[in-house]
Amino acid sequence: MSEARLPPRGEAATAAGAYRLRVGAVRVSRGDAALGAAVTLLTVGPALVPYPRPWWALALTVLASVPVVWRRVALLPVCVLVGGATIAFALTYKLLAHVPLLLLPYGSLVCVYTFAAATMSTAWRVGASIALAVGLIVSLALPGEDFETYRYVISATIAAYALGVGQRARRTQRWAEEERARRLAEERASAVRRERTRIARDMHDVVTHSVGLMVVQAEAGPLVVRSDPARAEAVFDTIASTGRDAIGQLRHVLGALHGRQEEAADRNREPRPGIDAVPGLVERARRAGLDVALERRGTPRESPVGVDAAAYRIVQESLTNALRHAPKGSAVRVLLDWAGDALVVRVADTGGGGTGGEEGHGILGMRERARDCGGTLEIDPRGFTVTATLPVGGAS
Repeated sequence: MSEARLPPRGEAATAAGAYRLRVGAVRVSRGDAALGAAVTLLTVGPALVPYPRPWWALALTVLASVPVVWRRVALLPVCVLVGGATIAFALTYKLLAHVPLLLLPYGSLVCVYTFAAATMSTAWRVGASIALAVGLIVSLALPGEDFETYRYVISATIAAYALGVGQRARRTQRWAEEERARRLAEERASAVRRERTRIARDMHDVVTHSVGLMVVQAEAGPLVVRSDPARAEAVFDTIASTGRDAIGQLRHVLGALHGRQEEAADRNREPRPGIDAVPGLVERARRAGLDVALERRGTPRESPVGVDAAAYRIVQESLTNALRHAPKGSAVRVLLDWAGDALVVRVADTGGGGTGGEEGHGILGMRERARDCGGTLEIDPRGFTVTATLPVGGAS
């Protein structure tokens, strides 16, 4: 038996909608045509041979078999037509001079299977099931059939219904597996997008901060190389150490991007920058000529990995903005305050070194970092103060 063509899972299927008879829908598949021909032959044949039958017997057997070809187009109307013709023939076939032998309601059985396999609302299924039970009782009880007829007709009907229910269960399982696979694919794609965004933010922060420091130092080098050779040497040392630090951090980022084993080993040897690396970050900015100080408040505690990295990157980007935009002589104060279940990171540029009121990739990246670990970030353009509140009470 072939499976009914059904609406997608989740749609509300009703008799007026999913099973509406469509005008002009006469094209059927080869499988449906073959099934209809077999049912017609098995139903009409025993009613015609070996004795001639009246026209009404031929008409009822044709109506009880041929319409199953269109059950995919209009299931409920076909079931009503086939079932009604089958009941009418069951009530009248004893009027024939010669009772047909080996006569089973094949058309009705095909409709029962297709109905059981179809997806429809609970109300329609209950109502149709009641109609099926009533039709069986009428077609067996009123003609006064014997026990043997009861047995094989009811057994065949139950078997057809069970086959349909099994087909519907397999289809439902297949739908569930496809939906699960679709959701897993979406989750993987979303994870890839998040990882790419994180890598892009890390590369932006590393490159802009390190290059910014090196540019500032390189610009100051020619000014002191003749007047203060010792200071010039320190400037070049700072450029070199900043470059090495940038290379190390980029190795982390690119290792996560490529995922090769040797790069994974490098990541294990070289810790990711976090809150513990903030003093070194402040010291490099100080050597670059920025008046910057670090203050800690509260009792430091171990932070989730995401919070640890976010705090470092927020301080790094804020110091980079100060180096690039702060007026000469301005002071920058970095505060790490462990208050309750949150870590407050504040970088205040007293000289008002803002970004012209427009948020670039760096500020957007800071907001995303704070949001990704469940925190918030505020920027006060007056003096250009960045304040991030990051949760440290739970696991990352």
